[in-house]
Amino acid sequence: MTALSHAPVAGTIGIITLAIWLHLFFGRGWFWRVRKLDADEVRIEPPENWPKIVAVVPARNEAETIGEVVTSLAKQDYPGLFSIVIVDDHSEDATAAIASRISQEYGAEEKVRILTASSLPEGWTGKLWALNTGVASAQLDLPAFFWFTDADITHAPDTLRRLVTRADRDKLDLASLMVLLQAKRLPERALIPAFLYFFLMLYPPQWIADEDLDTAGAAGGCILLKREALERFGGFASIRGEVIDDCALAKATKRSGGRVWMGLTRKSQSLRVYGAWGELRDLIARTAFTQLRYSALLLLGTLLALGLTYVAPVILLLAHDETAKILGAAAWLLMALSFVPTVRFYRLSPLRAPLLPLTAMFYAYATLLSALQYWRGKSGLWKGRAQAPRGA
Repeated sequence: MTALSHAPVAGTIGIITLAIWLHLFFGRGWFWRVRKLDADEVRIEPPENWPKIVAVVPARNEAETIGEVVTSLAKQDYPGLFSIVIVDDHSEDATAAIASRISQEYGAEEKVRILTASSLPEGWTGKLWALNTGVASAQLDLPAFFWFTDADITHAPDTLRRLVTRADRDKLDLASLMVLLQAKRLPERALIPAFLYFFLMLYPPQWIADEDLDTAGAAGGCILLKREALERFGGFASIRGEVIDDCALAKATKRSGGRVWMGLTRKSQSLRVYGAWGELRDLIARTAFTQLRYSALLLLGTLLALGLTYVAPVILLLAHDETAKILGAAAWLLMALSFVPTVRFYRLSPLRAPLLPLTAMFYAYATLLSALQYWRGKSGLWKGRAQAPRGA
């Protein structure tokens, strides 16, 4: 507050934070225009020939959700050849048994194969090794595309058909859908819309699709990848140590000359429930410091940027200088207006949008925690396994 009592200082901060929001609002690929990214209502002419598809599902301790996942995959109304590989990643529960039982109940034993991943090699993250296992098992099938999806996500019956149609029309090597996360409980309603918002800000889909830009991103819960593209950049071995595996996959695809696209959907939904604030904190912390390349300097810069971008506009309203107040109010308004479409995508009240500064402070706290976990050798902890121990 002392600094804000001086008009030049407050005015300078106000100019900076408003400039930030003018850039984010108008100059970052219109990332916040969520309605333009919604792939559910787009109608595209189907291809003449439907390519062969193999779905690969890595599963680790997913007994609660794997039954619904296998059911939704078995119900896909895909006209072409389609098979499913469930890779049990050293589960300590009945994941594999439940997947087998459900496939039998739906008469899909010939369509669904269940494998057990071998011991995790040094230098690999668990999910990428499981995906690699599934891909290796399907090489003799020679599918045109692999469909990578998670063991806690259900899909509408037409999901694969729509993905393939999009990939065929736009000549895509990688097509991805950001699935709908749960936003029913208080912690989810408060934090999950911002999770999508920040992701789109980091990876604007308009920039992802632009072949002249380096920006590449994907949503790991639903990725359709051309087999030839995977082989072109050296397969999963080339990204084996990546924690943010979906974006690494998109980056490898794009750098090797492939075309990448990402959209949003409500028809595919996550079954993962986050009933406590701590669970969402851990979700954010799992990859936040990885995103910063484990750099203390980038961490410091990020925390400062979060303060200037989200907190400063609110604090400026308490400044003595009227100009600073106006600049802060304008920045806060742009912030809220940009967040409203994401809030509405989750069918929540737009009155939540002005509360984004509070949410950003929670994300800053989780990011700091992510760094502390990394320095303690427990970075990327998932299902009891550290994905990126210090020094990896």
